[in-house]
Amino acid sequence: MKHFLLTLMMAVPFCGITAQSNDGGISPQMLENIRGSHANSAADRALRNALAANSINELAAVQGNPASTDTYFSHRVDSRGITDQKSSGRCWLFTGMNVMRAKAIACFGLGEFQFSQSYSFFYDQLEKSNLFLQSIIETANRPMDDRLVEWLFKNPLSDGGQFTGVQDIITKYGLVPAEVMPESHAANNTSRMAEIISTKLREYGLTLRNAAEKGEKRKQLLQRKTEMLSTVYHILSLCLGEPPTEFEWTRRTPDGRPVETKKYTPLSFYQEYVGADLKGGYVMLMNDPTRPYHKTYTIDLDRHMYDGANWTYINLPMDEIKAMAIASIKDSVMMYFSCDVGKCYTKSGILSLDNYDYASLMGTDFPMNKADRIRTYASASSHAMTLMAVDLNSQGNPTKWMVENSWGPTSGHKGHIIMTDDWFDEYMFRLVVERKYVPAETLELLKQKPVKLPAWDPLFAPEQ
Repeated sequence: MKHFLLTLMMAVPFCGITAQSNDGGISPQMLENIRGSHANSAADRALRNALAANSINELAAVQGNPASTDTYFSHRVDSRGITDQKSSGRCWLFTGMNVMRAKAIACFGLGEFQFSQSYSFFYDQLEKSNLFLQSIIETANRPMDDRLVEWLFKNPLSDGGQFTGVQDIITKYGLVPAEVMPESHAANNTSRMAEIISTKLREYGLTLRNAAEKGEKRKQLLQRKTEMLSTVYHILSLCLGEPPTEFEWTRRTPDGRPVETKKYTPLSFYQEYVGADLKGGYVMLMNDPTRPYHKTYTIDLDRHMYDGANWTYINLPMDEIKAMAIASIKDSVMMYFSCDVGKCYTKSGILSLDNYDYASLMGTDFPMNKADRIRTYASASSHAMTLMAVDLNSQGNPTKWMVENSWGPTSGHKGHIIMTDDWFDEYMFRLVVERKYVPAETLELLKQKPVKLPAWDPLFAPEQ
């Protein structure tokens, strides 16, 4: 009864507030004006009938778009075997490994070859769990409604990520061939495992905060954290398999003939088949027209490990980024690349601003530019792929680009996505290039103290 009376009392003033909101609400007269401005023409009725039985994209598709048939590229890095991340958000990991894989195949004369994504993903999830729990310990003196604490509990774990994860996880834990730790169902379908671990992490986060409030010292909290991570490790091992500490592997030629069989640790395998300085040898670039160019930025907690590096990048105009990308492709070196892949996408794997004509279909234009879309949350980097081809015209300017994707060989254009240069300008965000392709004056920008952005900055959601 008390609950009913309280609910009734709360409902009365609420109704009063609703009744007094005429200035901002849709009044009957306003609705009449809106209806009157809507011309229900014969063309509208025809479109309504068409949309009742067809998708918007089917009706907005532009027929005869030249971009849909032009698959020639003047400069292209050879690749061998398209990967498939299945129903997971591991594009960042597949992309980083595809960059290294292409070099290994070329250097050692391998056939189709992959590094184990499951092996690196195992340690990625363990390290992210530690990052969350350690961050909870370090913010235990803040209230639960503190914005950073709220963000941590909303984002305890993700299967998405950035190139910084590729750098830190692989440098620390090494690599193994795909056949040494193959994909499991949970690796290919990460959502349920992530939900289970995230629930445990949130529970553990509250436990740590309560323990800190009762006066437990840092040493005791760290001991609790170690015990918690043991449970996370157990869940990961059940779902993904036990990561090897050493293994035997046979290198083979493209036709399958054995070349040599050796014993490795994950770190020794990484040193032999990659050997690159992943942390010092690459520069991360961004095209973000909402912020000043030729400055460096870093994103708080946008990393995969507590003792790893936050995503730190140089913000540059698009023409400077393109020049470095072209130099890398001409030298047969693939790159980590990310964009807003869902914009203007077609099943044929062609990304073009001319794919769809929504303006004619809906009777209104869509004039926002790239900066406007970023500011209003209409666009952001969503997916990482491997940039591996460019088509240059007679003046040396790019007309289109191609990436190796990780959605399987039957997706897009034989597992690839082709994008026009105009689309590239509007929806490309991040590129990671080797230092040798970066001009000296651009490298000098890395000496700046980066501007630190908060973890919840809308442009920096993990690539999936």
